[in-house]
Amino acid sequence: MAKFHDIQVKDVYKETADCAVVTFDIPQELKENFAFEQGQHLTLKAQIDGEEVRRSYSLCSSPVDDLWRVAVKEIPGGKFSTFVNNKLSAGDTLGVMPPSGKFNTAVHQENAKNYIVFAAGSGITPILSIIKTHLALEPKSTFKLFYVNRTAKSIIFKEEIEQLRNQFFGRFEVFYFLTQEERDIEFLNGRFSAEKLAFLTQHIIDVDTVDECFICGPEEMIFLIRDELQKAGLDKNHIHYELFVTGLSKEDKERVKKLAQSRVEGTDVTIIDGGKQFHFVMANEHDNILDGALSAGADLPFACKGGVCSTCKCKVVDGKVEMKINYALEEDEVAKGLVLSCQAVPLTDKVVVDFDV
Repeated sequence: MAKFHDIQVKDVYKETADCAVVTFDIPQELKENFAFEQGQHLTLKAQIDGEEVRRSYSLCSSPVDDLWRVAVKEIPGGKFSTFVNNKLSAGDTLGVMPPSGKFNTAVHQENAKNYIVFAAGSGITPILSIIKTHLALEPKSTFKLFYVNRTAKSIIFKEEIEQLRNQFFGRFEVFYFLTQEERDIEFLNGRFSAEKLAFLTQHIIDVDTVDECFICGPEEMIFLIRDELQKAGLDKNHIHYELFVTGLSKEDKERVKKLAQSRVEGTDVTIIDGGKQFHFVMANEHDNILDGALSAGADLPFACKGGVCSTCKCKVVDGKVEMKINYALEEDEVAKGLVLSCQAVPLTDKVVVDFDV
């Protein structure tokens, strides 16, 4: 069952012209349920123009802050982000699910790790949570942040980042890259490229001493950085990323097209959620289990519907499904039968999936 709670908005302010920061007033009796780890996200729900709309946003606050805060960048045509940036006010109430996500590594006070982090635009939100948490709780660890934005005025949380740099002087370095404004240092102009990353790994990043890398931003940027760092010798198991929902690549579209040809029509689906069972038959107009179940009247957890947030994950108990895309689940999770229901296409006459995972 989708576990939303009605939570009051404590504060809303504009961090930049197109980015609003929302702080939630979590009641004392729910704080244990809403305890979170750095890098996790909240799934929000609102009625906008008569339609229920859900979106996931990363927490930009740290668990040590005792704050539940997200940043929402307005996207042209984005129903939820436009609503937050232009209509949401302190005192309003939104449906909020408890924090979830795995975009982090464990914090240990005795750690003396060297972290490198890359972000673009609003991708700074989970990265900021990660930076603040590890710097505060791991006194011997260090961070290098590489952050790309359009202009200096569009840099989200610049003041807070600078305060952290001063507070943790010598342990936290920041490199700002701008795409629509000229910097005095040519290297800091423009987006990340293979050439820039080669320069970084030769002059600024000692790959042999890097313990963990976190990346958040558009798909193309993430995979470029991931691949170049691996070429430079960084173990792929130490590269963690979270990407924005993007359009399908050419390869993804070809795979989805082939998968559509393998799909079994009229699959008998059983949903296990909250210990209860819900049965329905897949209608022809839906190709994935989540949409089929929602259309049939099921109340299930979901947010992005883009294979990114993992809010809708479930376990295949019987039958066979195949995911169109998967940017959220790790290989070991898939091996255990976990799938993203928003991407799960039934390939057998009968499928049973369990959301109590």
